Amino acid sequence: MNSKKFLNYLWLLVMAGILGACHNTSHTHPGKQIFYYNSPTEIVNLDPAFARDQAHIWVCNQLYNGLVKLDDSLHVKPSIAKSWKVSDDGKIYTFDLRNDVYFHNDSVFKGKKRKVVASDFVYSFQRLVKPKTASPGSWVFDDVADANGRKAFEAINDTTLQIRLKKPFPPFLGILTMKYCSVIPREAIQYYGQDFRKHPVGTGPFFLKNWVENVEMVLQKNPDYFEFDSAGNRLPYLDAVAITFLADKMTAFLEFTKGKLDFISGIAPSYRDEILTRTGELRSKYRKNIRLMKMPYLNTEYLGMMVDTSLQIVKNSPLRLKAVRQAINYGIDRVKMIKFLRNGIGIPGNKGIIPAGLPAYNPNADYGYLYNPEKAKLLLKEAGFGPKNRMPPITLATTSDYLDLCKFVQSQLDDIGFDIRLNIMPPGSLREMKAQAKLVFFRASWIADYPDAENYLSLFYSKNFTPDGPNYTHFYDPKFDVLYQKSLSVINERKREKLYREMDSMVMQQAPVAILYYDEALRFIQKRVEGMTLNPINLLNLEYVKIDNKR
Repeated sequence: MNSKKFLNYLWLLVMAGILGACHNTSHTHPGKQIFYYNSPTEIVNLDPAFARDQAHIWVCNQLYNGLVKLDDSLHVKPSIAKSWKVSDDGKIYTFDLRNDVYFHNDSVFKGKKRKVVASDFVYSFQRLVKPKTASPGSWVFDDVADANGRKAFEAINDTTLQIRLKKPFPPFLGILTMKYCSVIPREAIQYYGQDFRKHPVGTGPFFLKNWVENVEMVLQKNPDYFEFDSAGNRLPYLDAVAITFLADKMTAFLEFTKGKLDFISGIAPSYRDEILTRTGELRSKYRKNIRLMKMPYLNTEYLGMMVDTSLQIVKNSPLRLKAVRQAINYGIDRVKMIKFLRNGIGIPGNKGIIPAGLPAYNPNADYGYLYNPEKAKLLLKEAGFGPKNRMPPITLATTSDYLDLCKFVQSQLDDIGFDIRLNIMPPGSLREMKAQAKLVFFRASWIADYPDAENYLSLFYSKNFTPDGPNYTHFYDPKFDVLYQKSLSVINERKREKLYREMDSMVMQQAPVAILYYDEALRFIQKRVEGMTLNPINLLNLEYVKIDNKR
């Protein structure tokens, strides 16, 4: 641990005492239930308009609500909207809102309880799309437009909201479950301005009590939260949530094993072998106090290959050749990778970009790539490479977190005739260069923004070449574009899934990507924690969580 981290950690201990959040006593404090977790990623903004990564989304999910939400099976369920109707043409969504939802008590309301009304959603959505807000989530309403001179977002009355789309878009309800689409009060934005990022006012099960940036955050139970359990008890059960910000994952793991954190999410190479067997099971010495939850996670890990031959970096690259890209796909033993580098966590990426966990994923699809090094060598020969014409070096860009995986890929591809060089980059630099089309070969992943395969196929739509768009490989196929556009207006799910699979097949045939694996969401949970669930988007839901202080 470097000196900065050490000082932060000492400060954390001091603040824990000041806030009455001492880990050694909080779980047994009479009548109090406090849930502890660590975020290795710093949080800088609690405005839902900027909830673009998991760390921010998890906290915003405790602070805010939207019209609708996802259950653990990824079905869209009511939240502030009790019900909704979609017009026959699929363009008008009418939401019937609850009338018993209140914003968190805040000084901006001068002691009065502030009820949520339809016009608050109109304000929140219009703010999200304004260039002045500069929200990374402004795209969620790209398909919303004025219709016949009427407003795109309209409050018919206090409990009725209408949204009009340019054209039908079946995944729209799923998009509305994103934290970008949370409701916020106009008064708080007007009063706090840019400081709203650290003075959040929402409707969620918790409100912000204390926040020492990069050290600890404490969320406290919202006594006026509108959700109840089946027995009529007001949610949430927890009194508070305490979040630490230890960047070192091994340090956080040690805190977890001491019982000072209630759960950790995912797996890191530093402690992977310590807690998991090679087959992905919890090691016996941890089974008394810890339980493991896992399920398919809507995250596809892949290698991207730039295919835009108009770019100088591609013109002289072997990756401009389809046979070379296909050889890379055949040259990776994904089953071995999962077993030895992931301790059995993940599903080998032998199919397309659509991950397990979505209906359009087909484990029996006739497209994709199985490990076949001899086929890979034949493809390289077909592309004109061999002993007399050696493959020029190809640089694979990655971050340090994925160095072990990329070294594995490097070794396997070198065995069949490639010369792969690794470029270890800071995450921010890799993201920027990938978006600016300055990398010809790179490791990447795509975590679903919303639970529809369209979200993954958008990575290959030609109009998404822009720096803000997700088509980082600059893949272009006019037939694919036609099918993609067609799928956006197909309401029938079965027919849409058929189109999705056809597009997935087209992409894999051209091989602008080499799928590594479809991830699995993992949670290691202290057995004193009750009511925690898991879902394919790894969203942290804490409304029903309890702490058994007797354990």
